[in-house]
Amino acid sequence: MRIRTSEGTHIFLRVAYLQCLNEACGWSVRAQFEMTHEMSPSGMANPAVRLPLADAALRRSAMKPTDEQLMLIPIQGLEANQ
Repeated sequence: MRIRTSEGTHIFLRVAYLQCLNEACGWSVRAQFEMTHEMSPSGMANPAVRLPLADAALRRSAMKPTDEQLMLIPIQGLEANQ
């Protein structure tokens, strides 16, 4: 999939139009990307931007590494097991 075009409809909402990279497929879709929670405060806060702070469980789940993510900095204690 690739984003063909997108437009901001609100400070917290963006609409994107995506299409399949396989030309024989031809599938396209409209998606909405919404900002709902602040994961960490900004160092240059904008007074017009006010989102609720995500709870600890949501912030922890966002920090979990996935299989697709490369680990650039080894976590202490893991390098001995590899």
